[in-house]
Amino acid sequence: MPSTDRFANRAGGLDSPGCNAEAVTPDDNNDLGFVTRALWVGTAGDLTVRMPGQTTPVTYVNASGWMPIRVDRVMATGTGAGDIVAVD
Repeated sequence: MPSTDRFANRAGGLDSPGCNAEAVTPDDNNDLGFVTRALWVGTAGDLTVRMPGQTTPVTYVNASGWMPIRVDRVMATGTGAGDIVAVD
């Protein structure tokens, strides 16, 4: 029997729980499948990302755990963090 989604007819906001997720392979040339609501960083390290509408990446030094940031790309160059999951 399929699960019942009691929230299917409610609008979600940025403070709502995520409803999509994908594992991230850092890549300097390709965007993620969606702009994130947050990133999960399972293995701490530097995390270099590009924010939507920006051209210059930014590095979060020693990132770990939940990162409530909206990004469209996780860069390979400058990223040492691992086990990254994009959440929307």
